Amino acid sequence: MSISSFIEGVVVGVMIGISSLTAYQFLHAILKQPKLTSRAVLSKAEDFDTVEARALFIAADNLRSGIEGRRFGNRKTRDIMHAGYRNFRESWARDFSFAAYGLMSLNEFKVVKETLEAFLDHQTPEGQLPIKLHSFDMVTRFMHSLLGREQSTEIPMRPKYISGHGTLSLDGQCLMVIAAIHYSFRADDHEFLRTHWDSLAKAIEWTEETALESGDGLLTQGAFADWADSIALSGYALYTNVIYWKALQEMSEAATHFELQDQTALYAQKAQQVGKAIQDHLWRPSLGYFAASDSFDQLTSSGNLLAIAWGLATVEQANTIVDALIVTGMAGPVPTKVAYPPFPRHLIALENRLAGVANYHTDAAWLWIGAWHVIALARAGRTDEAHGILSRIADIIVRDQQVHEVYGPDGKPLSSFWYHSESPLTWNAGMVVYAYYVLEYFIKKTDITALVSKNEGSS
Repeated sequence: MSISSFIEGVVVGVMIGISSLTAYQFLHAILKQPKLTSRAVLSKAEDFDTVEARALFIAADNLRSGIEGRRFGNRKTRDIMHAGYRNFRESWARDFSFAAYGLMSLNEFKVVKETLEAFLDHQTPEGQLPIKLHSFDMVTRFMHSLLGREQSTEIPMRPKYISGHGTLSLDGQCLMVIAAIHYSFRADDHEFLRTHWDSLAKAIEWTEETALESGDGLLTQGAFADWADSIALSGYALYTNVIYWKALQEMSEAATHFELQDQTALYAQKAQQVGKAIQDHLWRPSLGYFAASDSFDQLTSSGNLLAIAWGLATVEQANTIVDALIVTGMAGPVPTKVAYPPFPRHLIALENRLAGVANYHTDAAWLWIGAWHVIALARAGRTDEAHGILSRIADIIVRDQQVHEVYGPDGKPLSSFWYHSESPLTWNAGMVVYAYYVLEYFIKKTDITALVSKNEGSS
């Protein structure tokens, strides 16, 4: 054996030894963690007046289970809203912003404020907010889940600004602005908004500088950039621009409250421009709904339902949209599916196809969308239909005794050899809680209106 061969063998042996030791230490650290346990909520039917009340109890418990104290590199400790327990024991801007609706319905204002502050603490000088606050990379998270172990909450959280696909999150950025303003007024904490107003304005500015590419006011997003991040939908995306429009509206209304006349007019003008551009570019009269983007005419439930719930859609449009959801069967068997028809296969991320969950963002169903379906129907004056959707959501939650992440076309939690639906998913749970309270409000409002009309008629 030559000296060079001997040296080469030693080097290879050392590298194999180091790799083996590193792998052992990595796996040993994971296996030391507590085993994952079920977050199912045990409840008895006889303890509740209705199935809906029982489901609300489960959803509220699942939502609160995501609240945990976490440390950060700046040594601050805050109560943080986690997205989940098994796969996503971390805080996502998008997930939290939707979950915040439910948290505030339950008067859980402290965790909303502290999660907002944690994200704002890590805003870049240019105005970008983190996509998420996390402790582990994707591989480490996956291995914890595969080996049935809890992710540690002792490791300080750190910000992440780029998605796994290397994209920027426009919707999460705008949703955080909406959540912050919503919190300030619901909690009557106007000092919070005064303190962070410049940060919110900077967040909008960053969004516009990043994604405004033409004079019509619409954001242009890259592939895999919005909530349906397994779909390479780019260009003028409905969902993203509806959220941007809502953020502008909220900024305008908040500026009015603080008597910032110039900013009130600025954001109002931008909101009006964006609303008109959405109508001009994405409304399809022949189809009766807003198209998924300027390139694809799929009916996507998220953007259309938000357009109704937030008042962007006209009354006539609202009714044709919800009728389209009925015709296409998007609310069955679980409310509500993501898209119809499904996006072409070439747009679906390779990892989703390999993992056996290519339909994750196509004909699978998410309860957060189902919740907005309830709210949209209620806003459209179709409260009986809204209650019907809510009842079906309740049946699913009570059946499983928890709120799952995503459901397949068979009505069961989506799963494959490589992937199991997160349970609970606090985003879904929070929106279900919020939908309960919104529907209750609209039912009472309808009853009062009917009573007044009856009294006026008899007089």
